[in-house]
Amino acid sequence: MAEKDKNKDSMTTSEAGQKGGEKTSQEHDKEFYQDIGQKGGEKTSQEHDKEFYQDIGQKGGEKTSQEHDKEFYQDIGQKGGENNSQSKGNNK
Repeated sequence: MAEKDKNKDSMTTSEAGQKGGEKTSQEHDKEFYQDIGQKGGEKTSQEHDKEFYQDIGQKGGEKTSQEHDKEFYQDIGQKGGENNSQSKGNNK
């Protein structure tokens, strides 16, 4: 308790991270985030093989199926079908 009283004006690591993230978002635009996302994706693809992506895809699919019901899959299937038919119509 005494340690907390001594440092009552300091912030936690979480608070510092939140503050830094807010500052960064104020100073950068969408293009900045797209760029760092692109670079991160390229670096990840250089460092991992096909099995890595299969594994994370499997885990993601399992988690999604635990959290969503049949209606969710019907909705996304409907939206995907609509988008696919629209894009085919635009390519004629």
